[in-house]
Amino acid sequence: MKCEICSATINETFLKKIIGTYVKDVKGKKHLACFACQKKHLTKQELLSQFK
Repeated sequence: MKCEICSATINETFLKKIIGTYVKDVKGKKHLACFACQKKHLTKQELLSQFK
């Protein structure tokens, strides 16, 4: 899986859970963000504004 902001590969745990998060926009669509992007953009609104 790839981060939708920086296109970096997101690692998974042995149970196939991502090391990152999904962020829902207003329409309910889920976007994938890596841990590094979460550290840069601390609020949900900042994350949503960065998606391509």
